Amino acid sequence: MLITSERVQKALATSNTQFRRLFGVKRATFRQMLEILQAAHEELHKNGGKPNTKLQVEDKLLLALQYWREYRTMEHLAFDYNTVKSYVHKSIEWVENTLIRSGAFRLPGKKALLVEGRPLKTIAVDVTERPKKIRRSTLPAIEHSDSIGGVCTNTSTVDIR
Repeated sequence: MLITSERVQKALATSNTQFRRLFGVKRATFRQMLEILQAAHEELHKNGGKPNTKLQVEDKLLLALQYWREYRTMEHLAFDYNTVKSYVHKSIEWVENTLIRSGAFRLPGKKALLVEGRPLKTIAVDVTERPKKIRRSTLPAIEHSDSIGGVCTNTSTVDIR
């Protein structure tokens, strides 16, 4: 697998722990994703057609991983990759759909989670509202509840087994 993208070469030059911290996947998973995407790209363009020269397949994968990992906006990614927001959206969508269709990265469904012998865990969340107290340096604490976030919530979780 020949990688010609400078961004991907720079990413692969990092240590294993740094790579996983930056992109959220292990190197082996990245390579597996890249193989699936390159095969899909070759299948898509086997009859010829206009080649897409905006981003290479490995750049599209790196872009999608950054989008998922860092929650960056598509506009910021478009700026970094010297393209437009609509193409970033199209690339991320293509990567997602291609990886989903491959079946290699599926999560188990609801039925797999309800298999016999697996204990169920339930978490109860108690959320109560109470008025917010505003403390002023010269005034005593006063009860205050305004329409803009004036209600505090008291949240606690309990694990029931």
